Amino acid sequence: MDIIDEIFKVCAKHNVKPTKHCIFVKIAKQKLYLFKEKSLIAEYPVSTSRNPPSCVEGSLGTPWGLHKIDGKIGDGLPLDTVFRARKPDGLLSEQTDEEKKKNLILGRIMRLRGLEEGLNSGGKFDTYSRYVYIHGTNQEDKIGTPNSHGCILIGSQNLKKIFDETEDGSIVYIEK
Repeated sequence: MDIIDEIFKVCAKHNVKPTKHCIFVKIAKQKLYLFKEKSLIAEYPVSTSRNPPSCVEGSLGTPWGLHKIDGKIGDGLPLDTVFRARKPDGLLSEQTDEEKKKNLILGRIMRLRGLEEGLNSGGKFDTYSRYVYIHGTNQEDKIGTPNSHGCILIGSQNLKKIFDETEDGSIVYIEK
């Protein structure tokens, strides 16, 4: 089955209308695929969680299933902007050496909200309350290998393209 057909099938199962842009993340391949009106327009390497995929709060695993972008943060800011609690907190160059060793949230944030009750939405399975994002990282050399605490990490230039191309509310399907 084609990737976009899989997304549409899952959307139909959950009575969710597919959006103009759909994002598909394949954890096993550490890849993100961007579709526009059923056509693949871009493919990018990403990093998902170091821990096994998981929808459970506190697991630090990347949640799977049907999601949507619910909040886009950072439009117009420099791509080396560091975010803490979804607020800009200076540039990467302004951080201490100790901070630069951490896997920081950089550039843009696309916050995810799970759309499957009991899997990635509600209770201890809630992607949104876990603060799972698609975002940039200062550890771009590790993209393509598992390196996050549950988020989907992507290179800043690729992140900007996706951020600028997609609308808030766009469908994101993460395959376990």
